[in-house]
Amino acid sequence: MKRLTLPLDKEEILSLNAGDSVLLSGTVYTARDCAHKRIFELLDANMPLPFPLKDAFIYYAGPCPAPEGKACGSCGPTTSARMNSFAPRLLHLGLGGMIGKGEMSDDVVDAIAKNGAVYFAAIGGAGAIYGNAVQSTECVAFPDLLSEAVHKMTVKDFPLVVAIDANGKSIYQK
Repeated sequence: MKRLTLPLDKEEILSLNAGDSVLLSGTVYTARDCAHKRIFELLDANMPLPFPLKDAFIYYAGPCPAPEGKACGSCGPTTSARMNSFAPRLLHLGLGGMIGKGEMSDDVVDAIAKNGAVYFAAIGGAGAIYGNAVQSTECVAFPDLLSEAVHKMTVKDFPLVVAIDANGKSIYQK
């Protein structure tokens, strides 16, 4: 089990191999498909983004409201394939990686390898575990999207698996 703290430098990313188990700590941004559409509208209009893209990590999730005494409610991953059309452009613009559930397209795998990024898989159905790993959360964009808004989260010991490494190796390959 590797312990990693964001932001990751290229050397750390290159040291990861598909199948490695990690505990991730640091800042991640949540964004699902509706938020990605708005991010692309901003990019297309040459407008500033609501968070720094360079070396950032996007968690494909929509956090549930926090119960009393917690920073976040359940926060499980959504299906990453829904972001296939968005991920390559964001990776080319400097995104460090993504966290989600399930396979991604060959175009995304190629963009991960070309840009020295990484894709971490989170466990579907383990939203309570992920919610408990969130230390703080703040809505930073698109609050009208409710759970699909962009949230800046500080996580500690977020359990993940390297699904696609910087060499394009994937746990989903046969």
